[in-house]
Amino acid sequence: MRRAATRTDPRKDDKILLFLKAPRAGFVKTRIGKTLGDDQALDIYRWLVRRLMGALPKGAAVEIHFAPADAGKEMEDWLGSEVLYTPQCEGDLGDRMEHAVLAAFEGGAKSVVCLGADCPSLMPEDIKDVVSKLEKGADAVFGPTHDGGYYLLGLRHFHSEIFREIPWSTERTLEVSLDRAANAGLKVGLLDKKSDIDEAADWETFCRENPNIIPR
Repeated sequence: MRRAATRTDPRKDDKILLFLKAPRAGFVKTRIGKTLGDDQALDIYRWLVRRLMGALPKGAAVEIHFAPADAGKEMEDWLGSEVLYTPQCEGDLGDRMEHAVLAAFEGGAKSVVCLGADCPSLMPEDIKDVVSKLEKGADAVFGPTHDGGYYLLGLRHFHSEIFREIPWSTERTLEVSLDRAANAGLKVGLLDKKSDIDEAADWETFCRENPNIIPR
């Protein structure tokens, strides 16, 4: 397993950071697991991650920041050796994102895009749109979700303000993040609003609205 290679990887100026968990029953999609059971929640999580990987632009410089810290080989066995792996640091989501983003910029990245695996409607064009907005002068780009959070964050420079004192996983996550960005004087761009898969009802709605997509 290749760890902490983010500081020496010269392949791309634009980095995509994926924040993922090891595929373990009872550890992923726990809110879905309470309704549908841990095994089905795990199947859903695996499918969401596969869909996310398929939505990344070809040739992108991808770094997977995983949890828990002992899951490196497990993640590489699952997702392959064509990406870089590093364990997430301790702390809340803001701490973990801040640490990873700072390392990417210190390693020479010209832009950074942060993603989780909760948004099945993400497309390669969305990531290209983020990079385009950053190149045209946006300091930060958010992909809003219907529940008040965001599914994507793109940055042109490191800004610690947008990671700290944020009410994560609430209906005010995006609102407070935008306030932090405004107070820091950042120019912000927004993508189209999309839906996350957090609850069993979210999954059922997605399957009903996308009958031609059959999760395996």
